[in-house]
Amino acid sequence: MQEIVIHNHKGMVVKAFALAIVSFFSFFVSCDNDKLETTDAIERDSVAGQYAKDVYTLISDSGIVKYRMETKEWYIFDRVDTPYWYFPQGLFFETLNDTMGTDASITSKYAKYYTDLELWDLRDSVKSKNIKGEYFETDQLFWNQKEKRVYSKEKIKITQDKRIITGRGFESNQSFTNYTIKKPEGIFPIEEKKNDEPQKEKE
Repeated sequence: MQEIVIHNHKGMVVKAFALAIVSFFSFFVSCDNDKLETTDAIERDSVAGQYAKDVYTLISDSGIVKYRMETKEWYIFDRVDTPYWYFPQGLFFETLNDTMGTDASITSKYAKYYTDLELWDLRDSVKSKNIKGEYFETDQLFWNQKEKRVYSKEKIKITQDKRIITGRGFESNQSFTNYTIKKPEGIFPIEEKKNDEPQKEKE
């Protein structure tokens, strides 16, 4: 059993529990009426069954906090043919290590999660960072939890320590540490700044 601690913008804390969690994205949340709104069951085939706002979620495993998710809006459509969660304002997600440091993170401005398929569809300015400090940027990214892999057919940009790699089509393990670009387009070195280069003033 994993414990989910949900914080809202008013500083309130609500606890829920998730059972049979397959991977760190697969969990179900229930809250009190101040945090979560539930519609009539007869309407749930066309209207979100549940809705949460300003969600800050900590997920622990065996008493240790391992994950964190933030989102402005969270809709749950659980009475449609293909149930899904909908995040119209995107989300932020990160995995945490034993010292509460970040191992990996991902953000997007739009997201859907198909619960039965265990598949995430992340769109619009999708950005990820792995434990090596590499940055990944694309317009759309799919996360298949069953296969434990991420992939995209869109243009991909990877920023490493000393170079930038671009291409189209991308596939990786879910930690973004073992990846392949299907159609590489270019490798560009990152120029080091000279010591005498003036520093940009902070706005």
